[in-house]
Amino acid sequence: MIVLRNIFKIFDQGKASITAVDSVNLMVEQGQIYGIIGYSGAGKSTLIRLLNGLEKPTSGSVVINGQDIAQAKGEALRQARLKISMVFQHFNLLWSRTVSENIAFSMQIAGAPKAKIQARVAELIELVGLKGRENAYPSQLSGGQKQRVGIARALANNPDVLLCDEATSALDPQTTDQILDLLLDVNRRFKLTIVLITHEMHVVRKICDRVAVMENGKVVEEGDVLNVFTHPQQPITRQFVRQVSQYKEEETFNPELNSDLDGTVIKLTFTGHSTHQPIVGELTMRYGVPFNILHGKMSQTAHGVFGQLWVHVKATPEQLDNILADLRNTDIASEVVTHG
Repeated sequence: MIVLRNIFKIFDQGKASITAVDSVNLMVEQGQIYGIIGYSGAGKSTLIRLLNGLEKPTSGSVVINGQDIAQAKGEALRQARLKISMVFQHFNLLWSRTVSENIAFSMQIAGAPKAKIQARVAELIELVGLKGRENAYPSQLSGGQKQRVGIARALANNPDVLLCDEATSALDPQTTDQILDLLLDVNRRFKLTIVLITHEMHVVRKICDRVAVMENGKVVEEGDVLNVFTHPQQPITRQFVRQVSQYKEEETFNPELNSDLDGTVIKLTFTGHSTHQPIVGELTMRYGVPFNILHGKMSQTAHGVFGQLWVHVKATPEQLDNILADLRNTDIASEVVTHG
């Protein structure tokens, strides 16, 4: 669906140059919700502008539905952009137009017949939950309602790809969740491919299928959201994972606070169906040793639950070897944190 091959974007500034996007290769499948996360200056905003042709790469190709956007010009680029819509951080609404008029605007620019515009606007107002607000102006709307208008406007021409540029970062947490639920509904209802950039891991966790982590213009980590959350490889990714409320630093298990325990502390990581396995109880009965639960946490992604559990056990060396061997035969990852 979307294939980025060896993308570079270099901005020349007199004698100096800035590499905003550095050798990026990505693939987004049809119907996926794909997250690109990074802090300010990581290159994610430049990357998303390359997807709709607002920026041209210095080198590399941006292929969407078989067409290289980087090479498209004139009418070909205009037609391609009709199928690639954008939702913005600060809504970018026309303040002198009503909700209906804002949604209709992109269809008017595309030359759609008036009857078709009216029918589509009514359909979209219903879809995004703005029934009864058709004649309101942006100044009369809440932040969440403004973003609903922005989403409806982006959907007006039946795009194949929806780009979301920090679409929830100007919203409060409750409204953010509502907008994310709307995007998830749109994705599932229309099989629409969504690419969103964000600096909030909560957004990625809640609705994304895959995520790419950017730092200094490079993609430093990429994969399924569940895998990235449970096995982050890069320091910046681990920092983003801790950003989510369940993973705040102060809520993370600190082995130093349990250094006086005599025995072994084991960290268990559960994903998907493994979260329903009574593994601690089974091990207690099998080896006749009690397991003390020291710390635990669970979280939800778009593709399932994952969790971590720190347990303490007093076991003989032979028992411990057998316990770890049993854990390796499950889909529960285990790691000895302390051993005394």
